[in-house]
Amino acid sequence: MKKILLALLGAVLFNIQSVHAEGVLTVDALGDGIFALIGQTAGRTPENHGLNANYGVIDTPEGAILIDAGASTVAARVLDTEVRKLTGKPVKWVINTGAQDHRWLGNGHFAAQGAQIIALARTVATQTRLGKGQIEALQRELKTQMDGTEPHPSRQALADDRQTLTLGGRTLQLQYFADAHFPGDAVVWLPKERILISGDYIYVDRLLGILPESNATTWLDAFNQALALQPARIVPGHGRVCDAAQAQRESGDYLAFVVNGTRKLADDMAGVDVAVQTLNDAPAFSHLKNFSDLHRGNVNRAYLRMEAGN
Repeated sequence: MKKILLALLGAVLFNIQSVHAEGVLTVDALGDGIFALIGQTAGRTPENHGLNANYGVIDTPEGAILIDAGASTVAARVLDTEVRKLTGKPVKWVINTGAQDHRWLGNGHFAAQGAQIIALARTVATQTRLGKGQIEALQRELKTQMDGTEPHPSRQALADDRQTLTLGGRTLQLQYFADAHFPGDAVVWLPKERILISGDYIYVDRLLGILPESNATTWLDAFNQALALQPARIVPGHGRVCDAAQAQRESGDYLAFVVNGTRKLADDMAGVDVAVQTLNDAPAFSHLKNFSDLHRGNVNRAYLRMEAGN
């Protein structure tokens, strides 16, 4: 009887998760079996399962391709359910575009279902270095949702920085341009459809975050190379599906503002406090969500890295 009750409780909890997922991810159909799953721009919470980022789904005759795996086994199950709703197929490939928690910590769920985990060697190196610490940090925010989640980087990391992959007649490219939000960040490019799934190279609607792992200078270079592909549509790492013009205004121009400003001040040895105060007024970007929370820290970290010559 106890086992039956536990099974029933598990089923109820799974159904509750499924209901909650409907308000967490918004589906944007991009045509020809390509979908964006748009997550919230708020922080990670138990209610959004840490799915505060964007994910890509590509349907093929041989199975579905999922771009990024969520931050936990729970989040991965939510993504898995959405993929099956959209394609009627299991996930055949999971492609990781980066090493931040919500890009890859759900890999283990999909690997257990038989999916192939695909990532560049640069990305895997960062995942391997940070994985356990990321899980410990997320346990403070997501509580028991992190139970059972273990780091599961790709077991066959791809050495070349540009990989052409084909599944079921669908061709895509996994490309690294430069370190950005995290070392080893990459994009998925669909050349025929001219759709760019940018990972954390591009943010819109909310301010990007320059973290201790981030390099604003190389991030700007990576952004410029990504836009040189001339995408017709972009699935950014965060925010709504957009075009190149919006990506330029809200990511490229912001990175240029921070990089150029901190470079000049670092060359003058002005000091980090002066840099933060000098660059604090940025009206072109103050409308972006999280601006007041992140901008000063972004300038601080960019300046310190610039001053150190990195």
